[in-house]
Amino acid sequence: MDRILSADGTPIAYRRQGEGPPLVLVGGALSTAATDAPLAALLAPRFTVITYDRRGRGASGDARSGAAGRETEDLAAVVGAAGPGAAVFGMASGGALALEAAAAGLPVELLAVYEPPYTPGASGLLFKARCTARLHQLLAAGDRSGAVELFLSATGVAQETAARMRHTPLWAELEAMAHTLAYDDALLGNGAVPAERFAAVTARTLVICGGFSSAPARAVTRTLAEALPRGRHRTLTGQMRDVAPQVIAPVLADFFAKDVYARQAS
Repeated sequence: MDRILSADGTPIAYRRQGEGPPLVLVGGALSTAATDAPLAALLAPRFTVITYDRRGRGASGDARSGAAGRETEDLAAVVGAAGPGAAVFGMASGGALALEAAAAGLPVELLAVYEPPYTPGASGLLFKARCTARLHQLLAAGDRSGAVELFLSATGVAQETAARMRHTPLWAELEAMAHTLAYDDALLGNGAVPAERFAAVTARTLVICGGFSSAPARAVTRTLAEALPRGRHRTLTGQMRDVAPQVIAPVLADFFAKDVYARQAS
C-alpha cells in the first residue's frame, strides 16, 4: 500500500487499482481497504479505484487527538492523491464521512452513499444517545470487546452470530479497531440528518438503500436525498444493510461513468 500524510501528519495507507476516472471508496465502521476489495475489483475495469484504511484502522496511523474531525482531512488527502476529478462512494458511516467532507468543501463533483446510519425521530435520537454513552463507558474502561459487541448489536447482528465471531481470527482485528467506533459515532452527531449543513453539498449525489433494509433506514436515505441540492435516490431490490458487491457495483459504475463522460463531453 502507498501512504500519504494527512493535514496533521498522520500517515494514511491507500491502494490504487484499475484504469479510468478516479473513484475513492470510503469504508464504514470497523472496515479497512481489504473490506472494500471485492467491490473495488468489480469497479477496477472501468475506474482507477482507490481504497484506504481510515484513521486508526489497518496500516494507517492514528494521532487520536481530535481524530473524528480529522477524518475529513484524511479523505481530502486521499482524494488529492487520487487525482483531478475524483468521485467518492461512502458505505454506511463512510457515507456520513463523505457527506461531511463534501459539506466542508471537499472538491468532489460526484458522490454516492449507501445507507448512512442516521437515526432521526424521538426514539432514534434516544437510541443514539444511549449507544454513545455506553460506547464511551466501555472504551474508557478499556473494554474493546464490549465496544465491538455494542456496535454489532446496534447494527442488527444477532447475539448468537456475535458469539461465534468471538472464536474467529477476525475478532482480534475488530478489537484492535474498537477505539475508532468513537470516530464514527462522532460523525453521526446526535443521530439526526444534518439537513442544513448538507445543503452546502454541491456534488451530484446518489443516495442508495436496500429494498429489504428496515423502514427507518430507507426513510433516512429519502430524507438525505431531499436535503441534498443535487441529490437523487435509488433503492436496490432485495438488498439489506450488507449490500452485495455484485449488485451495487453496476449501479455505481452506471452513475459515475454516465456523469463523468457527460461532463467531459460538455
